[in-house]
Amino acid sequence: MPIKTIQARTQNFRLGRRRPVAHCPRLSLGSYLMRSLAPPPATCDYTPSAASALAQMYGNDTLGDCVIAGMGHVVGVLTGNAGGPPFVYTSPQIITLYEAIGGYDPNNPATDQGCDEQTALNYWENNGAPAGSHQIAGWLAVDATNQVECQTAMYLFENLFFAVELPDAWINPAPATSGFVWDVAGAGNPQSGHAFVGVGYDGNGVAISTWGMTGTVTYAAMAAYATTTAGGGLYTVVSQDALNNVTKKAPNGFDWSQLVADFDSMGGAVKPGAARSGVSRIGGVRGG
Repeated sequence: MPIKTIQARTQNFRLGRRRPVAHCPRLSLGSYLMRSLAPPPATCDYTPSAASALAQMYGNDTLGDCVIAGMGHVVGVLTGNAGGPPFVYTSPQIITLYEAIGGYDPNNPATDQGCDEQTALNYWENNGAPAGSHQIAGWLAVDATNQVECQTAMYLFENLFFAVELPDAWINPAPATSGFVWDVAGAGNPQSGHAFVGVGYDGNGVAISTWGMTGTVTYAAMAAYATTTAGGGLYTVVSQDALNNVTKKAPNGFDWSQLVADFDSMGGAVKPGAARSGVSRIGGVRGG
């Protein structure tokens, strides 16, 4: 299927997310949330420390590499909020990832065919992004119809990874500046697959980053479009750094020991962080 180009007021954007051919075995965040889990904060915002990375288009104005651009934005958020400058990818690094994950050949424009998020997430977990760096510990599916679960994932792991089929109203007209709002607007279009990243939330919805801009997708829209039945998906990426940071802020009621065991059973090598006393469990040990 040809990659769709959409026209905005000042420049064009590209789509490029494809549905996974077969859904990979995956872990679901809800399996680790216990009934006693305290609610997440009313709001959170990870954009300030990642602004320079989130402003990057990462080639998604000329290539159908939205999934790769989303990976770059997540890495920017995680590194920027870990206390250092946000990591900003070079164009050659983005192209290398698109080649490895999507089969793109810069010498053959016909190979610009996009890619699917589950292939990308598995590559990221097994190889890093780029290979040998920024490797993630794993990834979890998130229930887009459960507002509290979405907020919990966003708060704890500092990202949501959206893969959806956009309704026509979202891109006709396309956003031209930050501050746009995507709400329920009819059926998603299978020819308009797109990936983008969640970077915070408030009572209205999740703050998202795409095409170098930030906007909001409402909780109702997430429930309508970011589900497998709607041809989409919602995930959270779990990095080693984030795991170590999470143990300092996570409430009781999250089964860390099982999450670590499951990641390790799937080939990971997660190193438990130091939990704050009485706050969380990880690796089967309560911090003391």
